[in-house]
Amino acid sequence: MSHEYEKVEVPEAGAKIEAVGDNELEVPDNPIIPIIHGDGIGVDVGPAAQKVLQAAANATGREIHWMQVYAGEAAREKYDENLPDDTVEALKEFRVSIKGPLTTPVGAGFRSLNVALRKKLDLYTNMRPTYHIDGVPSPVKAPEQMDMVNFRENTEDVYAGIEWEAGTDEVQQVKEFVEDEMGFDSTIHDGPVGIGIKPITEFGTKRLVRKAIDYALENDRDSVTLVHKGNIMKFTEGAFRDWGYEVAEEEYGDEVITEDTLWNERDGEAPEDAVVVNDRIADNMLQQILTRTDQYDVLAMPNLNGDYLSDACGAQIGGLGIAPGANIGDGRFLAEPVHGSAPKYAGQDKVNPSAMILSGRIMLEFLGWEDAAQLVRDAIEATISSKKVTYDIERQIEGGEKLATSEFADEIVENIEDLA
Repeated sequence: MSHEYEKVEVPEAGAKIEAVGDNELEVPDNPIIPIIHGDGIGVDVGPAAQKVLQAAANATGREIHWMQVYAGEAAREKYDENLPDDTVEALKEFRVSIKGPLTTPVGAGFRSLNVALRKKLDLYTNMRPTYHIDGVPSPVKAPEQMDMVNFRENTEDVYAGIEWEAGTDEVQQVKEFVEDEMGFDSTIHDGPVGIGIKPITEFGTKRLVRKAIDYALENDRDSVTLVHKGNIMKFTEGAFRDWGYEVAEEEYGDEVITEDTLWNERDGEAPEDAVVVNDRIADNMLQQILTRTDQYDVLAMPNLNGDYLSDACGAQIGGLGIAPGANIGDGRFLAEPVHGSAPKYAGQDKVNPSAMILSGRIMLEFLGWEDAAQLVRDAIEATISSKKVTYDIERQIEGGEKLATSEFADEIVENIEDLA
């Protein structure tokens, strides 16, 4: 039975995606999928993505029944609140959804609307595939070598948000406790200080690493790299590394082998089809993605490292304007582009919608519609390679034809129809 909604209109046609196990979904060919167009440029990229994803579904014999739900500015205008309960309940009930960028206004009651949605839905994995689309300008010589998938923990580390502001009674209590009770009496400098705590748990780490390893096994990836700063933060990020290795060693049998075992016991020869789990220090990894790009497949990271590394990876394939992302929990999924809301361009029908379209491509893969997902990628690549592009790319290439957001989406749809 559906939730009784006051602030969301449920499509009359279409069917619900149902859970059939802890992590398994039963996906009809005519699913109801909630969509939040988003703030700022969301009014442009949201409808563009919707059009392209619908075309890919139709071209493969399916139909998406879109259910528009509201958060951010659109929700404030309609309902005078930033994140209506009905929006959250709809995303829970219909399980698979997509959203554009959201801006959290000052004094909104949320640190971040994006983070609030992830926490309320327990979307503990932020997944960002990074790959180069032919024709997109890049600052590196060989952007095609970039083909990584970043798994970023989505609920703890800096997202836990335990902080005390300089000058408050609370921060003074924490400082005195750390110095007097815990014995760190010469660690904190004199004068105003802000203090924060970053919790990293065994529970949060292991479920994130499982997602990364499962993805690598299901998609024929060779390795999963745990990225951490455990050489300094030994009991948080060092623990992330250790708990990650425990998952690899204790839960996957011969399907997974650690790098130490690979070299100490097998002379570097991995079993056929086995995923190799290794680890790298975070600052070194920022260098490795530039100098040894093609040696890495899947990265699994605490929240802050994942934020840094995924943006750095995105820069190598042309920037965040084309970088897709998704948030995944147990039996729930919310696609979203990496970029922000860029309010100064809102409503100008100008910006590049590729990031949201490619985020929708991840959604199609999650639904099991690999044929539709491949059509989306091929059609975007065909469009950009033909130099029919939005302003951000047109200004970087010679002989480009500048298209509006909606025109670019129409061109992609035409290519989908031609390729199908």
